[in-house]
Amino acid sequence: MTIILSFLICTLTVAFISWYKTRSTNLNTVSGLFFGGKNNGYLVVAGSLILTNLSANQFVGENESVFINNMSVMAWGVTSVLAILLVSQFLLPVYFKYGMVTTPDFLALRYDESTKKLVSIVFLLSYAVNLLPPVLYGGAVALTSMFNIDALLNISYWQCIWIMVWILGITGSAYTIIGGLKAITISDSMLGAGFLFIGICLPFYALNHLGGGDFFNGLNLLLTKHTSHLNAIGGKHDAIPFGTIFTGMVLVNIYYWGMEQYIVQQSLAAKSLKDAQKGMAFAALAKLISPLLINLPGLVAVHLYTNVTNTATVFPMVVADVLPTILLGFTAALIFGAAMTTYNAGLHGSSTLFVLNIYKPYCQKRGIEIEDKNLIKVSKRFEIILSLCAMFAAPFILFANSGFYAYLQQVSGLFSMPILTIVVVGFINKKVPPTAAKAGLIMFMVSYFCCEYIFDVDLHFLHVLAILFLIISALMMLYGWFFPMQKNVVFNPPLASDVNAVPWKMRHVAALSLIICMILLYLFFSPLGVAKLD
Repeated sequence: MTIILSFLICTLTVAFISWYKTRSTNLNTVSGLFFGGKNNGYLVVAGSLILTNLSANQFVGENESVFINNMSVMAWGVTSVLAILLVSQFLLPVYFKYGMVTTPDFLALRYDESTKKLVSIVFLLSYAVNLLPPVLYGGAVALTSMFNIDALLNISYWQCIWIMVWILGITGSAYTIIGGLKAITISDSMLGAGFLFIGICLPFYALNHLGGGDFFNGLNLLLTKHTSHLNAIGGKHDAIPFGTIFTGMVLVNIYYWGMEQYIVQQSLAAKSLKDAQKGMAFAALAKLISPLLINLPGLVAVHLYTNVTNTATVFPMVVADVLPTILLGFTAALIFGAAMTTYNAGLHGSSTLFVLNIYKPYCQKRGIEIEDKNLIKVSKRFEIILSLCAMFAAPFILFANSGFYAYLQQVSGLFSMPILTIVVVGFINKKVPPTAAKAGLIMFMVSYFCCEYIFDVDLHFLHVLAILFLIISALMMLYGWFFPMQKNVVFNPPLASDVNAVPWKMRHVAALSLIICMILLYLFFSPLGVAKLD
């Protein structure tokens, strides 16, 4: 009863404060609904970025990977610091300077409107296949295991996953449809404070439990036994081979933090470029701290459990075994909130792309006059349809053959890297025509699908992504050499007059400090540090 009570109190408190803080926001305009009025400060930006990034997928998937392999999986979070800093320095100023509201806006500026529309469709496919269903599934797995809901209700695990998926999906949809981006960012900020609190409590209780009531004994066991699991320098057969950090991973992270609509939208809601850059710097700092919460339970599980049938349940098992009942309910509420915020942001980003990049241009092309209230009505209907599709699809991820997190990252490359490729080529070469961009996008998707799912290519998928990135980029530029655009692209649209695009003066100092910390963290989790190989 204490667990359920603390869960409900935390969840309802966040919902009430989000409603209270957004009651004055005008949600009947495109700016108010999609961008929260563009008046978020840097702390709100940082909180919304982290909570949108965090989801039950990471808690479930990364701890499963640590338990099976080692700490090499922390690369997804820790090395994203470099990508965040690059995006903050080079991409955000462009977005703010020209008042861009969706990621494909750059493609319309650089190539043409049809390229923008094609990429918007790829984004929507990505969200429908590889974002919304896995977020619901990950949240359902975590909550089912933490509360033993299947045993409590005397139903099968499969039935329980269906029930939890629909609870998460309906709640998240309501949040998004009723409150818009402002409600999402407010709830993210509060949940961020909660994760900071649990990030301190969980390691303490986990190590205390491991040490039989003695925290330092638990810490000693963690650092001296099964030390190969502490190694973040992944080998060829680990989840993340070390070499992939410098090939496909850096590209995937740049795409994620600088072009993924539901992430970029959190930065674009800032009241100024300075606030957006400061918010991203704080988000990068949080990514350096995140292994304490995201990966440590997997390390503790290595010492606690010797025979786990379903390794996806490792994280909820540790949390349920080590935390006091009141904190267990609080943690469950945070995981519920993390699943919802990622789901909310993905759903919201999808409707933004559909309404602004597909539906609105379609109406304008046919001379149909549309008002903001009509666009908002269409966006809410689209969100309902997409949410229903995600809720029906999510439970079937249970039957995925590969590990949950590996499945997510491998499939995401099918959508993310083709977009990154044509954006990067568009930045560095102004001669490549729209035809090459469209052909490159499709060629990349087909080639990657063949390499991963048809032919037996003996390479890690991140290396495959990097190689295809170089090949498709070269082919696009070669095409541009022989068949260049008729006129050079000049980025000189009217500047956004209502946005403060002055950069943050301390961004370079913050960047250097964060990169040094990232390197030190890798040295700590290496054979030169605590990871003495067994």
